[in-house]
Amino acid sequence: MLLAIDCGNTNTVFSIWDGESFLCTLRTSTEHQRTADQYYVWISTLLAHHRIPMDIDAVIISSTVPRVVFNLRVLADRYFNCRPLVVGKPECALPRQPRVDEGTQVGPDRLVNTAGAFDRYGGDLIVVDFGTATTFDVVAEDGAYVGGVIAPGVNLSLQALHEAAAALPHVDVTKPQQVIGTNTVACMQSGVFWGYVGLVRGICDRIKGEYARPMKIISTGGLAPLFQQGDTLFDHFDEFLTIHGLRIIHDHNQTLETT
Repeated sequence: MLLAIDCGNTNTVFSIWDGESFLCTLRTSTEHQRTADQYYVWISTLLAHHRIPMDIDAVIISSTVPRVVFNLRVLADRYFNCRPLVVGKPECALPRQPRVDEGTQVGPDRLVNTAGAFDRYGGDLIVVDFGTATTFDVVAEDGAYVGGVIAPGVNLSLQALHEAAAALPHVDVTKPQQVIGTNTVACMQSGVFWGYVGLVRGICDRIKGEYARPMKIISTGGLAPLFQQGDTLFDHFDEFLTIHGLRIIHDHNQTLETT
């Protein structure tokens, strides 16, 4: 079985693939101090709860937090007796190489999203990932990552607004009942929600104009479901796009090993 690990700045997701389907998906906060032993106790306890055997013999990791990778490597080596694939490292081959400026290091999360999206939806895509940052990944007709956009994440923007303006409270992200707020919280929620709807639409429209081809827009990430109800922004919402992309990259590497 394959353990696919998606480590982001805020949360880390672990998914178990048995060759036919993902048996479960587990989520924890990202902490670079967490040891391999702590990861194992947490994973083994939850898998026992789900009655899933610990028959893991392969691990693939995508991490935007480099300090976490070491302990995840130790986890794979010590408890699963395997050398993990780490997206972005030379030993991890990609189905398509990115076409970006020479010397540019593309984030592993963006490479994984590209692989997963191309496998499910074909090429000529914009993948919008609502994470700690809001990223826009452009996937070419042949499945290569060819660039994109990085904007501040929704929660990051709210946090900055709260910290920079002493009179403004911390609020949760939600879709307001109306655009015109009649109290401070409603005003902030409207500004963030409809502001990001406008941001996503504006950036996607500009990408489409520059790309000069019809494109589908795919959304993923923790806050993507909230913005699904905001307007007709996206053609598809894919909750497990990143995890799917990890499986695609793992399978690609397995194919290379057997040929």
